Amino acid sequence: MARPRTSPQPEVPGLAARKIAADILDGVLRRKLALDEQLSGKAAHPGLAALADRDRALMRRLTATALRRLGTLRHLLGSYLEKGFPAEAPRVETILLIGAVQILWLDVPDHAAVDLSVRLAQADRHAARYAGLVNAVLRRVTQNRTTLVGAAADASRDTPQWLFARWTKAYGRDTARAIARANGHEPALDLTVKDNAEVWAERLHGRVLPTGSVRTLAQGAISLLPGFAEGAWWVQDAAASLPARLIGDVRGLNVADLCAAPGGKTAQLALAGARVTAVDRAPARLNRLRDNLERLALTADCVAADVLEWQAGPFDAILLDAPCSSTGTIRRHPDVPWLKGEADIAALSALQPKLLDRAAAMLKPGGTMVYCVCSLEPEEGAGQIAALLGRERALARRPIMAAEVAGHAEFITPDGDLRTLPHQLPDPDPRWGGIDGFYAARLVKAV
Repeated sequence: MARPRTSPQPEVPGLAARKIAADILDGVLRRKLALDEQLSGKAAHPGLAALADRDRALMRRLTATALRRLGTLRHLLGSYLEKGFPAEAPRVETILLIGAVQILWLDVPDHAAVDLSVRLAQADRHAARYAGLVNAVLRRVTQNRTTLVGAAADASRDTPQWLFARWTKAYGRDTARAIARANGHEPALDLTVKDNAEVWAERLHGRVLPTGSVRTLAQGAISLLPGFAEGAWWVQDAAASLPARLIGDVRGLNVADLCAAPGGKTAQLALAGARVTAVDRAPARLNRLRDNLERLALTADCVAADVLEWQAGPFDAILLDAPCSSTGTIRRHPDVPWLKGEADIAALSALQPKLLDRAAAMLKPGGTMVYCVCSLEPEEGAGQIAALLGRERALARRPIMAAEVAGHAEFITPDGDLRTLPHQLPDPDPRWGGIDGFYAARLVKAV
């Protein structure tokens, strides 16, 4: 007799979002895959397309919060595990991290956080035998929530020790702690608008920063926000919007934007009237830049090339946003400290002088060059400029004035360079505060 057909069991609400969050978190921690790559593009998690907007938002928040609080979570959860996280079932750690995030920092009922975490363990062939452990540990977390949240106040735990030691050496312990605290907060959305900043701030329920950027707490898909389709603005952290302005009046000038993708600075230069040549070695990233320019109704000559091999110029001005460790962007990219190491900083620090030398060679006599990196590491910033000035006698620093950065004297170093730190632009409500860590120097070439 034929067996009666059985309907597939309905998906438990919220389980898919948590499973994908666990998959992506595991991708960062064990397979060293960048968070952004797993969220969009060709390498995006295949399950994302089926998620409703609400579940997609939950998934992103789960993953990002787990990465922002990773050191604290490992410390707290480890106190309940006599033998540590089971090495033969690495998914157990990921599941516990996702579960604890919900209990400690998200508005999720305890029973749902625990039950769905147990289900995740049961669905994994290696973790299934530890489902009881997952249940027991997370129930202890619920029982001790108040104590654990208080113990999580030391944000320095959420920065790898080697990186926190670097910041302490470069900026002092108090500033290093302030940076770590700032990195623990989800940042607002910063936009560079073509014009009418006050109008767009009102439409987006945001505010205009002293630097001119519009900051908003708007949630959901960027493409659905007012002004996106008509190309009224583009996403760009307030700090990232400063280097292009340091060149000055670019109307009618031939300006090279080197390592240009995703194109925020290219858009600024084009909007200001420059004839921009945007160069990037990654064709996919350059295509994204072209798409952004098309939406914004701006034009630039886009070139797919390795800057070190590209033959062009001379240019009236050059903006070099060099590849770097990106440690100034941890607020927005919480996977960075868990993907990068000191070897990466050393490798990038060896590449940056080659790019600087090539840029200097393409600059016209009397021309202006701005070098910038979204790194907090001195050897990628001030160290590079000191070395460049030592070997390129035709170049000289042109100090940046506080008036050029909306009067924020704290952004200017004693040498006259730009240095923003993540805890700057503070606000009583941390959702509105903070800025990416950027370094920029302005140089001129002798006539």
